[in-house]
Amino acid sequence: MDAGELEDVEIRLLLEGLQRVYGYDFRDYAEASIKRRLSHWLAESAFATFSQAQSDLLRDPQLFASLLQGITVNVTEMFRDPAFFKAIREQLVPFLKTYPFVKIWHAGCATGEEAYSMAIVLNEEGMTGRYRMYATDIDEAVLQRAQEGVLPMAEMQSYTRNYQKSGGRASFADYYTARYDRAILSAELKAGIVFAPHNLTSDAEFGEMNVVLCRNVMIYFKPALKERCLRLFDASLLPGGFLCLGLKETLDGRETRGAYQELAPGLRIYRKRYG
Repeated sequence: MDAGELEDVEIRLLLEGLQRVYGYDFRDYAEASIKRRLSHWLAESAFATFSQAQSDLLRDPQLFASLLQGITVNVTEMFRDPAFFKAIREQLVPFLKTYPFVKIWHAGCATGEEAYSMAIVLNEEGMTGRYRMYATDIDEAVLQRAQEGVLPMAEMQSYTRNYQKSGGRASFADYYTARYDRAILSAELKAGIVFAPHNLTSDAEFGEMNVVLCRNVMIYFKPALKERCLRLFDASLLPGGFLCLGLKETLDGRETRGAYQELAPGLRIYRKRYG
């Protein structure tokens, strides 16, 4: 057995141990992706091998928390893929406005930028106070950052361009207060969002949702875990509800495909059929 094969065995044993001790199951994450992230964490640690790290990781929750942040992908931005948010505004929101109150699940929200973007769209379209958004992620440290709503000021110029391209109706600067090198998002945006931990590999669905968003998360999963997630989202959505995926994700070839029609071709916005 060469060094690469031995490392693969070490990784499998480590992932098995993490699942048993902490309940976080990364065994169905895409192998190349999980190995790359684990190897990066190992290179930054004081351990020479995964075997050396395993004992401490299974006994030290704080050390595991550092590994968790290395494993989970928290790359996001305000109004990422502006055409998607423009379609949300123009094609999806008119349906939502026919309800007195709507419930939205944003799964894998990371540091919350897209959840706040959705809140801006809903508020600008007259739905302030008429929605509750549940923004969830596996990493509680990341959720804490999301709840604080503090963003790097250096990103605001890029986010403003995204907002404008998405059909924004106001000045993006109205939604934050500048404090030195930070931008603090307004309390009005936070009012309709509940941030909560949720593990897509093991936790149950959120019931009776009008919208489920999970964008650019499942690209890191093996096919079996993707199917589990899609069944979870399907069980969460009411008939006539909307499922929104990342631009590199699709329902094509999936078990639940027949239950949905594509509302915005190419933008991965699907509507669940009635009956």
